[in-house]
Amino acid sequence: MPEPTGRPAVATTRALRLQHVVVPGLLLLPAVGFLVLWFVIPLGQLFLLSLSDPRGAFVTYREILAGSVYRRVLVNTILVAANVTLISVALGYPTAYVLTRLKGFWLALAFWCVLVPFWISVLVRTFSWMLLLEAHGPINAALLALHLADRPLQLLFNDVGVYIGMVHVMLPYAVLPIYAGLLRIDHRLLLASDGLGASPWMTFRRVYLPLSLPGIGAAAALVFLLSLGFFITPALLGSMSNLTLSMLIENLVNERLVWPLAAAASFVLLAGTLLLLLIGARLLPVRQMTLAG
Repeated sequence: MPEPTGRPAVATTRALRLQHVVVPGLLLLPAVGFLVLWFVIPLGQLFLLSLSDPRGAFVTYREILAGSVYRRVLVNTILVAANVTLISVALGYPTAYVLTRLKGFWLALAFWCVLVPFWISVLVRTFSWMLLLEAHGPINAALLALHLADRPLQLLFNDVGVYIGMVHVMLPYAVLPIYAGLLRIDHRLLLASDGLGASPWMTFRRVYLPLSLPGIGAAAALVFLLSLGFFITPALLGSMSNLTLSMLIENLVNERLVWPLAAAASFVLLAGTLLLLLIGARLLPVRQMTLAG
């Protein structure tokens, strides 16, 4: 009998490989088409708009990056986002730790308190803070009644109001990734550290905190990237000294009607966000950030 050549097996293997490539591609095709139609094409049109200034193609980008006013607004945007991230992570870490210690009804109640802000409009929450922080609002009234202040404090239209409003919005985004990261920590390692004679502070510093860094990194990246594009809260609770890049873009579009400059500012914000995301991915691998979730 002639020996089998093996060609049918090779053909079957190639067909299976082709199937493994074609089938996922067909399944992804609707999502890819949606992204191309509603994201890539409009983004391309916005980029072309940023190059349409009569003075030259890249004049708008030079004006954004070289102008002292625009540079100051860009730096202020990054500083505000960084400060909000630090405050949110600092408040979210102990909150997430408490969530890991709760069970049953109390855990459900605590999660309800954390998630309720997701169900309320950012605009509604910002107006609520305006009522709470005003000179004759309940917060100043409480401070005066407790003799913690001699006169009403200026809590609105400055950094204090902006940070309070933004942290209130961003705090759930910090708590949930940190909570997911803390849940993955094997508590037997803490018992082992305790059994070897380590103090609670040393166990936290040498064992618990390093193991929770992926969750902290994921929370910080999420909060920081979301804070870069904030508009409503700093616009209503801040002043012109708290101008962010998103507020500047709105001003260029609606008041100055300089659309090419607004498009260039949008792309500068997008490029900065992607650059920071790449730096964060280098410092904290994406795999570790996804494990935190």
